[in-house]
Amino acid sequence: MTTPFGFDELIHPSTRLAVVSLLAATEWAEFAFVRDQLELSDSALSKQLHTLERAGYVRLKKEGTGRHKRTRVLLTKHGRAAFEGHVAALRRIVGGAAAATGEAGAAGEAINPGQGPR
Repeated sequence: MTTPFGFDELIHPSTRLAVVSLLAATEWAEFAFVRDQLELSDSALSKQLHTLERAGYVRLKKEGTGRHKRTRVLLTKHGRAAFEGHVAALRRIVGGAAAATGEAGAAGEAINPGQGPR
């Protein structure tokens, strides 16, 4: 199987996919909100955000001083386009699998999850 158009290897790992999915639903999100919603440690979220930032998918904005410092995160236009392309590619993959399963089932073959047609 070839990789479908729009499939994004950078976004695909589950933690990054969860981060980008959450950010796609908002404009700016506080670091603490993302961390708490995804139940990640500060270091785990920070690592994923910096990977996404290097790719131009998110923008980080630090505000405040001293103990009142906070970080906000924005999914960029480039990041949103990559996310939407990735979701569309996943839908094509799932749709293709559903069509193949339906064809095998229609031919009277038994389908066993994880084993394919018999």
